Amino acid sequence: MTEKIPATMKAVVTRGHGGFEMLDYTDVPVPKPAAGEVLLRVLACGLNNTDVWNREARYGTDRDPEARTGVGRTEGRWPRIQGCDVVGRIAAVGAGVDASRVGERVLCNFVVYGDPNVNLGFAGSLGSGRDGGYAEYTTLPAENAYKVDDVPLSDAELATFPCAYITAQHMLDEAGVKAGEMVVVTGASGGAGSAVVQLAHARGAETIAVTSARWRDDVAKLGPKHIVLRDQGDLYEQATAALKGRAVDVAADVVGGPAFRDLLALLRPGGRYVTAGAIGGPVVPFDIRTLYLKKLTFYGVSIGYRKHFDALVGYIRAGKLKPLLAKTYPLAQFRTAQELFVSKDFFGNIVVIPGT
Repeated sequence: MTEKIPATMKAVVTRGHGGFEMLDYTDVPVPKPAAGEVLLRVLACGLNNTDVWNREARYGTDRDPEARTGVGRTEGRWPRIQGCDVVGRIAAVGAGVDASRVGERVLCNFVVYGDPNVNLGFAGSLGSGRDGGYAEYTTLPAENAYKVDDVPLSDAELATFPCAYITAQHMLDEAGVKAGEMVVVTGASGGAGSAVVQLAHARGAETIAVTSARWRDDVAKLGPKHIVLRDQGDLYEQATAALKGRAVDVAADVVGGPAFRDLLALLRPGGRYVTAGAIGGPVVPFDIRTLYLKKLTFYGVSIGYRKHFDALVGYIRAGKLKPLLAKTYPLAQFRTAQELFVSKDFFGNIVVIPGT
């Protein structure tokens, strides 16, 4: 039986490119599920970098890294309810969806897929191409809603996974990380970096985690073989001393910036470099001779495909991943939550809870 659905709901509406002043906590109509879709009552929604960079128009272009663009390097489509890391309960279903699904608690794959020959097969996503989870209700394709009633994690804990972990799984798959290999991981205290560390371990690889002195003890709990402190001396020298001649097979980088050159220097001949972010700076120092003299392979990754989310849910069900929940906020305090998120003065991820 369909639960009673209100006509309006509270949501955080992003009005356009700009600062925090573009965030509007307001009343909007509750969406209706189209054919093949479900309506979710949002239980929790994690924060992510994409929402911030999209609002701030920080994606650049192929020729101008300072150009003001949003996701996909195009003008953002506003107004938009952002938020892709959604955990919810199915409140209603659209035509063609089994009504017995009403009441399921679900973890959402936020990516909408399309023609694999167009835009790499990505047709859109919650919070970018369509309204997302910074609201009391949202809709998405039924096949993107994974039942997790039996998973012994809280709604907020589950909401720390989708965006960072599907991207991290894609990174490791693209670079072909195997059991026994050594992976150097930047940004290990952040959402994507900590996801790479955990998922690398889940497939039997070892990691050398790059973080700051402040987060060393927290990162150590994730079990890396070695830790390098980016704010405590030369990164390359610290890493080579810790490795004692051990080769680095893969550099999994979500930071970019000045450390890029050191990561390539650490890689063995024939090593692989994979990136999915540039929070430390998108323009990097690069000697192209390092690429060809060491016969390196570079991979670029953006979000992930269904197989990556399937694998992620499998790891969650098997208890192989630890949710790193830093703090929760009521949806009404979204701006405060995102201000903390932008400051990076936390370990793990931040989640907002609608209806509180």
